[in-house]
Amino acid sequence: MNSRERLRIPAEIALAALVAYVLGFWFTSLFPGYLPKIGGLWSAISAIVVTQSTRRETTSSASLRILGSAIGAITSAIYLTLLPFHPLGMALAIFATVLLCAVVNIPSHGRLAAITVIVVMVTGSLDPKLSPGLNALLRFVESCIGTGVAMLGVRLWPGPVDKD
Repeated sequence: MNSRERLRIPAEIALAALVAYVLGFWFTSLFPGYLPKIGGLWSAISAIVVTQSTRRETTSSASLRILGSAIGAITSAIYLTLLPFHPLGMALAIFATVLLCAVVNIPSHGRLAAITVIVVMVTGSLDPKLSPGLNALLRFVESCIGTGVAMLGVRLWPGPVDKD
């Protein structure tokens, strides 16, 4: 790896995180009380997680992120609609989420789904008056924002050609 390549990846990740944070913050601020800094943070984390060294790896990572985030958001929304936040309940929701991913034959999505469960449940615990469904939907959309920024970034940024 040459020096230009060593700089490309960190610059790509930093720029993706910045753009995703700004967009996520802006989007979530459209919903008063729903923690725009968390929206920016979750979008930036998604961009960082998805950005890989090649376009093919980024695309693969993006599919894991989107589906995992959807599963985790749904599981945590259901839990928080029925029960209040509790650390043991969070662990149970994580168990159910990862098990669901294994049962539907997408076990590799379980980790990202579990992370989404934690984010939705903890942000929901910061203000229990927040709607669990809207909170989960916002966290899912923020994941999509970060994922989209990462995908766009690797498409626009000159990088190595993917090899078959």
